[in-house]
Amino acid sequence: QVQLVESGGGLVQPGGSLRLSCAASGGIFSIDTMDWYRQVAGKERDLVARISRGGMTNYADSVKGRFTISRDNAKNTVSLQMNSLKPEDTAVYYCLMYVGIGSSWRYYWGQGTQVTVSS
Repeated sequence: QVQLVESGGGLVQPGGSLRLSCAASGGIFSIDTMDWYRQVAGKERDLVARISRGGMTNYADSVKGRFTISRDNAKNTVSLQMNSLKPEDTAVYYCLMYVGIGSSWRYYWGQGTQVTVSS
């Protein structure tokens, strides 16, 4: 059974930094895309950043220049370095991975980690 475990959320002041990590485990053959999403209560879950297996990245306009997504294919992990944080970055952050097990592929979500930006 594939599990994604996130870590690194917390409370930070505006202008501060946080680093989120997400580690996948459980019989994994390969992982294609790795994403970070975020969700504010009562709103849809939005894509923040995506990284392909080859390292190509995409970012939401709201985080470009402030957030950096990276991955370690050997360790099946994805990270999100968040700098110059703003109150509007406050949300629950989720990782999403497209995982191959044998000949089957499907998406898996992490459990979510709260990020709060406040003075």
